[in-house]
Amino acid sequence: SVRLKMQNSGNGRNACRGLILSILLPCSGSQVSLSFRKTLRSHPERWADSYSASSPALNTSPSSEMLPLMNDESNEGGVLVTETELSEETQNPASPEPSDPTVSKEGTAQIEPSEATASEVEAAEVEPEEEAPLAFGPGEELSDTELERRIVALVYASPEPLTNRRLVKLLELPDPKRVADALERASESLAATDLPLELKKIAGGWRILTAEDLDDVVGELVASRRTERMSPASLETLAVVAYRQPVTKAEVEAIRGVNAGPMIRSLVDRGLVKVVGRAKQPGSPLQYGSTTDFLDRFGLGSIKDLPRDDELARD
Repeated sequence: SVRLKMQNSGNGRNACRGLILSILLPCSGSQVSLSFRKTLRSHPERWADSYSASSPALNTSPSSEMLPLMNDESNEGGVLVTETELSEETQNPASPEPSDPTVSKEGTAQIEPSEATASEVEAAEVEPEEEAPLAFGPGEELSDTELERRIVALVYASPEPLTNRRLVKLLELPDPKRVADALERASESLAATDLPLELKKIAGGWRILTAEDLDDVVGELVASRRTERMSPASLETLAVVAYRQPVTKAEVEAIRGVNAGPMIRSLVDRGLVKVVGRAKQPGSPLQYGSTTDFLDRFGLGSIKDLPRDDELARD
């Protein structure tokens, strides 16, 4: 309550100073803490005025009675500093003396980096824990050569592109990084041989294809088969969907200028186009996009591999 009064009003502070002096003046200087004596020396007139105001019947000068308290240095240790004394000293600080950089204004010790405890240093030096390794399966026991041979066999025999994740599962969970490295080595091995084969990533997966310089030869084989032909209208619709996806039927019709419903349904039936969502428009019309089969048939790794305007202009 004393500290609250000293903080909230000047009269309260004066009354508290007077009360403190009336208690301590009968004591000798050696019985008063060094901290309080320094406070008296820093503002003697303030304390004297407070004591005079609280003790009007005082016959002697308060400053003279305070001298023993201020000047007696016989006991540097003094008594324990009370909370009231500390509050008064921090609210009315004396002229700044060389301060200890390790102590803050509130009297709280500030730990320098060099004074950090051993536990803090050890905690700072602890390296982050490594992530727990993935659970590998029997495929991890395969040698690099055997892993590469099995990957090539799987890719060659598969009727569709095989992704890295699918290969890891088929090979009984070896390290995915080893599978990626084996794919690189297999691609380099095929490129270094005279075989007209290439290991390429198509539609997000891996396939073994014939070399591009033998397209004419392989084309003779394809020409002998009954091929499924697409009309120019179907190709135009497919191109609009591929380049503008996701796109609605109305947007396709606005670009082509004709009804696109039958063409879109035909492309969906062939597996080249699929529904990918609904547009945030009145009526929520369906939106269409290309499929993985589309990428596979046109030999594209992703939609980003579609030829741009400048490439088409050059051709």
